[in-house]
Amino acid sequence: MHDLHMTRRSFLASSLMGGSLIASLTPWQASSGQEKPRHKVERLGVGAIGMRYQGSVITEKARQYGDIVAIADVDRHVREQARASFGSTPRIFEYYRDLLARRDVDVVTIGTPDHWHVKMAIDACRAGKDVYVEKPLTLTIDEGKRLRKVVKETGRVVQVGSWQRSDHRFRLAVEMVRQGRIGDLRRVDVVLGKNKTGGPFERRKPPGNINWDLWQGQTPDVPYIEQRCHYTFRWWLEYSGGQMTDWGAHHLDIAQWGIGAAPVEVDGRAKFPSVRDGYNVPLDFHVIYKFPRGVAMTVSDKGRNGILFTGTKGRIFVNRGTLAGKPVEDLATNPLPREQFKLYDRDNLSRPERSGKLDAIVNHMGDFFDCVRSRKQPVSDVESQHRSVSTCHLGNISMRLGRPLKWDADKERFVGDAEADRMLSREQRSGYEIT
Repeated sequence: MHDLHMTRRSFLASSLMGGSLIASLTPWQASSGQEKPRHKVERLGVGAIGMRYQGSVITEKARQYGDIVAIADVDRHVREQARASFGSTPRIFEYYRDLLARRDVDVVTIGTPDHWHVKMAIDACRAGKDVYVEKPLTLTIDEGKRLRKVVKETGRVVQVGSWQRSDHRFRLAVEMVRQGRIGDLRRVDVVLGKNKTGGPFERRKPPGNINWDLWQGQTPDVPYIEQRCHYTFRWWLEYSGGQMTDWGAHHLDIAQWGIGAAPVEVDGRAKFPSVRDGYNVPLDFHVIYKFPRGVAMTVSDKGRNGILFTGTKGRIFVNRGTLAGKPVEDLATNPLPREQFKLYDRDNLSRPERSGKLDAIVNHMGDFFDCVRSRKQPVSDVESQHRSVSTCHLGNISMRLGRPLKWDADKERFVGDAEADRMLSREQRSGYEIT
């Protein structure tokens, strides 16, 4: 990690460019860019925590580089199905700390709901494991500050699953913006999509296969509602932040990577549902951010999902299926000098260009395992991802307060606003505190 004795401003400048990364490819990587797994005796042991859909996806990608030796999930059905999917070898656990105690686990993947990410990552780092943790990295801004400190103290490698940084389309869009292909950047427009509505939902006795108390973790102890857990946890502010921290952790990360700075003001507006035992994330939301050098960013739930960069000399639009704009067309006759301009110190350009979720995660996971061996920072390092998801949290805080806020990115506090500062953290349930 970077030296925390640096000023917060210089820290920001380097982190938003992706950190200081690997100087060269590892010797076990094929010259063609296709990754070769290590010989059996050299393979790392992987412990996988949280095995619903995305957890199983990243575990499958990790299997190219290591052996899946342990699986943990609070849902017995999920962990037993996961063990069947990955063969009979992995040991299965309900409690993730039992997995972390195993000496044969070298790295862990974390695919749990958002409210568990930081505590599990901190515990894994302190247990001597390197970590691939899903996005969004944090539930609150203060959680990211705690994780940053622990990662520095332990020297562990942490890659956040913001895989769009390893997607060719998004990376190229950021390169073009940073190289001035659209002139001076003036505006970024981001569309995330609508939050879900629903409820009231039925309160029920927790099914016998789920440890409901453990699933809730740091969050308030409430009656079991089926729609609170598994994928639909995203539509409850207790556990997540709706589209602002789901799609936002991807798109706002790319937007901020292109801008190269953190916001100084945020103004969010939304409606909030008031359905008892129902989804409570904001509806009809619109957020305006101000950045240094006169750059503005809008984030909305209406329109075509993606990111539009607008500069003084052109525009570029990018999403998971498209990279478009005249500056993109001009690449045919005026290609980017990629070797002379790097987004971060070690550009992993020898990997095959991959686009789309499942293919891009191949490169993203490969970058993580490269860094596990080199002890360098990965492309989605803790500092850059803490800063990106902080921008998402700022939008949600402004929407909840219903007013504009000024943000001091150096101090990571609001300017003259004690009420907003209190929303940088949350009360944590006894026994599940992040320490």
